[in-house]
Amino acid sequence: MSRNRMIDLFAQRRNRMANTMHTWLLGAAGLFLLAVTAWAFGGPTGMICALIFGAISMAAIRRITPQMVLSMYKARPVSPETFPAGLRIVSELSRRAGLPSIPKLHIIPSQMMNAFAVGRREDSAIAITDALARNLSTRELAGVLAHEMSHIANEDVKVMAFADMVARFTSIMSTVGLFSLFFNIGGFVGGTGHHVPWLGVIVLLLAPTIGGLLQMALSRTREFDADLGAATLTGDPDGLASALTKLEQAQGRRWESLLLPGGRIPDPSVLRTHPRTEDRIARLMALKSTGSGEAPLDAFAMSPRRKSHSLVPHIRPSSGPDFGGMGNFPAFFAMEPDSDHDRPASDVPLNPPKGRPRIRVMRGGVYW
Repeated sequence: MSRNRMIDLFAQRRNRMANTMHTWLLGAAGLFLLAVTAWAFGGPTGMICALIFGAISMAAIRRITPQMVLSMYKARPVSPETFPAGLRIVSELSRRAGLPSIPKLHIIPSQMMNAFAVGRREDSAIAITDALARNLSTRELAGVLAHEMSHIANEDVKVMAFADMVARFTSIMSTVGLFSLFFNIGGFVGGTGHHVPWLGVIVLLLAPTIGGLLQMALSRTREFDADLGAATLTGDPDGLASALTKLEQAQGRRWESLLLPGGRIPDPSVLRTHPRTEDRIARLMALKSTGSGEAPLDAFAMSPRRKSHSLVPHIRPSSGPDFGGMGNFPAFFAMEPDSDHDRPASDVPLNPPKGRPRIRVMRGGVYW
């Protein structure tokens, strides 16, 4: 069976337009929630304070360079001698995405299979773990790198940094406002103060939860959009789908065997920063042109489908550069027809972890 598949351009553009609208709606909802919380916290003065601190925070975020973030993870830059295949993939994907500069590829010493992108279009980097490079095939790695490349091309790092700032400010104002009400409760009870502003209390109580849900919904939307961009850049939805399946299996085996030997209950859709893997695979398969006459791989066709309820529309990616003209690119692995793209991308450790792994529980996930 030929692997060279075509992307359905109509479905691609329809999904991108819908996701653009969804991103703007979620962003507007987050800002509106922050404004209401600031008003409940301090009236017009609270809104002015939120605006000032927000501007200062955004200016500070822009000064954070990719190198500062990568140094926290002990990431090591890749050289042509150590990982030439990875650099070739990044270079070609950058050309297809139309980025002004090629993102720098780094390897993180970790036993967890993971990848992320940092920086802006003009100055960016992609980091993958040593375990990811040694467990994914070249074809699958191309899908993962294309996913991160789409995040860079769509400026998702900036979008999610802004969303995180809005959510954090909402939570801070809510906490401070509730403490202020608590310390003034004596005045309310004794009659020396004004009546209790119950509407403001309700807003301050619910704002952090609603803000967190909006932020997670926006994250899921951006992940769907990055999947769309990755499939378009590589011309191979199956490659990314296969990588997602491996990532799900690897992470599930590790944590379920250690903590939940009897199995785990899936998180509700609204409490996830990333969509369910089976939903992502189903959307990737839906992007393939029916004119190719090829069916999805059996492993994904037999993947269980569960009806889920989410703030994210059924299949909707977002704003960013128009990949419409790239739908007819040949599959990425066709660049090197003589190589075996089902072999691991790297046969040797690139930056193996030293010593015992350290588990860190952070907002949004658990990291090695």
